[in-house]
Amino acid sequence: MTQIAAKRQPLTRAKVLDGALALADRIGIESLTIRRLAEELGVKPMTIYHYLPGKDAIIDGIVDMVFAEVALPPAELDWTAAIRVRTASMREVLARHPWAAGLMETRTSPGPASLRHHEAVLESLRSGGLPLDLTAHAYAIIDSFVYGFALQEATLPFGGDTPIADLAEEIIVPLSIDEFPRLTELTVEYVMKPGYAFGNSFDVGLDLILEGLARRAASAQ
Repeated sequence: MTQIAAKRQPLTRAKVLDGALALADRIGIESLTIRRLAEELGVKPMTIYHYLPGKDAIIDGIVDMVFAEVALPPAELDWTAAIRVRTASMREVLARHPWAAGLMETRTSPGPASLRHHEAVLESLRSGGLPLDLTAHAYAIIDSFVYGFALQEATLPFGGDTPIADLAEEIIVPLSIDEFPRLTELTVEYVMKPGYAFGNSFDVGLDLILEGLARRAASAQ
């Protein structure tokens, strides 16, 4: 956007954050600077400070925007089904914003969307009959799983132009089967078979967590 265009469309806090979110998605959060953002918006760096006091405030704002994209647990569903909806949505959102996974729970000034999101998750768990201590465990375990899985998906060395089967064949197949029998077995007999995708493990992992929590909740009643 040129400076002339910026004058035609006056800058606002929302437009600064929209630009910051798009820039973070494109270049990553570490490379996001006030100067880069100002260039993206076609303004001088000092103009950004008129709307937000610095990079930390910008990160707070765009993390809250990411939270706003995540579906809340539907109140009309059983708690396990509701948490599935929310968790699947969170994974999709983090795939769009891979830089965000490591920042979602680190902000000391959470925004309104973040607070509403966490309140809705806790309400779903408590309304589903989970006692307070199990709610606390569920709250921590589910999000640890989702964020961890999203981080791993974002950093795995395959995908795009490097399918996992090709990478496995390059790295694992040449290894000695006598020295690494189980690694070779997993790779050749499972990973390299048609239809395999690392992401398939997400639903399996979530099933194990929710089924375990449901059993623990039932035994606590």
